[in-house]
Amino acid sequence: MNPLSVSIETNKYDNMKVLKLIPIIFISLGIFSPTNTVYADSDDPNNYKVLKSTNKRLSITNVEALLREGDNLIKSGEIEKAKDSFDKARNLAKKLAGFYGDLNGSFKGLDARIPREMTEKGKNSLKIWAESNERLAAVYKSKNQPEVAVPLLVEIIRLMSPASSEGKEAYKELVQLGFVETPYKGL
Repeated sequence: MNPLSVSIETNKYDNMKVLKLIPIIFISLGIFSPTNTVYADSDDPNNYKVLKSTNKRLSITNVEALLREGDNLIKSGEIEKAKDSFDKARNLAKKLAGFYGDLNGSFKGLDARIPREMTEKGKNSLKIWAESNERLAAVYKSKNQPEVAVPLLVEIIRLMSPASSEGKEAYKELVQLGFVETPYKGL
């Protein structure tokens, strides 16, 4: 090997070592601190999170969008497509409630903040699950299929409690369908 090429090779490795040290120097001086970080869309440090964006897949926002889509399909007379949209909303809300419940239980006794957050998100997902059931039940009632509407209405009562406004309304519909006869005195 020629002495000139050895010198070039040595300089190349020395330059690489210096380049590797630059990030370490920046970090130690605080140049890359989180307070100096620039985020793409705004000053919100949560914006980088995939599920925090507006096109969320696993979110209550997506469940709400599916419900709105179903409502619009009902208005345009597309009952079968609306039923599918409401069913997708129900399934997603059910998954979310399960995920939040699992996380809640997993972190109990470890970090109280996480179960509090999961409890709140779980309540919201149960509420929207009940809303999805309510819309689906209405579709099945309109299609003269009370045998499919009844389990959805019973599930609303189980999810929200008989004393909640949603539970009271679901029970009232069960009375109207003739599934139950005793009126709820809390109505």
